[in-house]
Amino acid sequence: MPYALFAARALGLTLALSVAAPATAALGADGWSVVPSTSTADRAGARPYVYAEGAAGAVLQDSVSVLNPGPEPLTVRLRGADADNTADGAFTVRSRSSDTGAWIGFARETGTGDRAAGDHADAGRRVGVRTVEVRVPARTRADVPFTVSVPAGATPGDHPGAIVASAGGRSSAVRVHLRVGGPTLSALTVEHVTVRHDRISYQLVNRGTTVLAPRLAVHAEGVLGALLDRAPRALPVELLPGRRVTLSEPWHDPPALDSVDVRLTVTAAGGARDSSATSVRFVPWGPVAGVAGALAAVGALVVVRRRTRRGTGRGAAGEEPCAEVELTGAVS
Repeated sequence: MPYALFAARALGLTLALSVAAPATAALGADGWSVVPSTSTADRAGARPYVYAEGAAGAVLQDSVSVLNPGPEPLTVRLRGADADNTADGAFTVRSRSSDTGAWIGFARETGTGDRAAGDHADAGRRVGVRTVEVRVPARTRADVPFTVSVPAGATPGDHPGAIVASAGGRSSAVRVHLRVGGPTLSALTVEHVTVRHDRISYQLVNRGTTVLAPRLAVHAEGVLGALLDRAPRALPVELLPGRRVTLSEPWHDPPALDSVDVRLTVTAAGGARDSSATSVRFVPWGPVAGVAGALAAVGALVVVRRRTRRGTGRGAAGEEPCAEVELTGAVS
């Protein structure tokens, strides 16, 4: 990271008085927040995230604001982090950074601790650090500058990151949307489509270099015709480059008995498109099992009756016939 350039531009810590909280609002340290910085005159134009764009090798600058509306001073620790998707597509950050999070730096002024160590020449000098602690007075906004030093060999495209602030036992983050200049690729695949009961599960993989907002269309064809024909709709996920997420689509009224082909088609900006299909047979196993059980019972009853009849026939034929005795003689 070019710390000399960072220090030369004197990116320090700026404290600005914010609108004080009402006296009746007993806000503590947990009421703090971190947001992208905006000018005092343009407070209505709040930014949802930090956007930075530049070529490989560039040093980009911006700042975030830590707001402390509480009555007590607050110490907040800030660091850069790589953005990530959770398994179901939600936004999160990685504990270890190798991309944008590792390119984010802050300015820290060497203090009395450095003087005590004997480094008198460097005392009061600003140095670039990966993490910084900021003490924010009560009812005050602290604007914290930072830089993003893009490596010379950085891949063109989107490199999502975040600045994470931690204090009072919790953390909050400001998203950093970094785009490195150059040719980009928008590409995705839809994989592992399965149908279980009333849900269609699938995986989306971002195989390009841009952040994608995918749209999904669903079509299901049964023996007698279409069962589902859902037009493309935006999915509630922001798919980051190189990430894989597992999603599902509800199917509230699947057929009870049918052979169905299900096809999912996913599209996104930049020409990204893919589709995948699977086949599934719906069989009402409960009624089938009941019918099978009934048939088995009937069959067993028939067998028992046949065996009973055969046993009765054999008994009658095996009996010895009674001999007829003719009694003769005189009657006295």
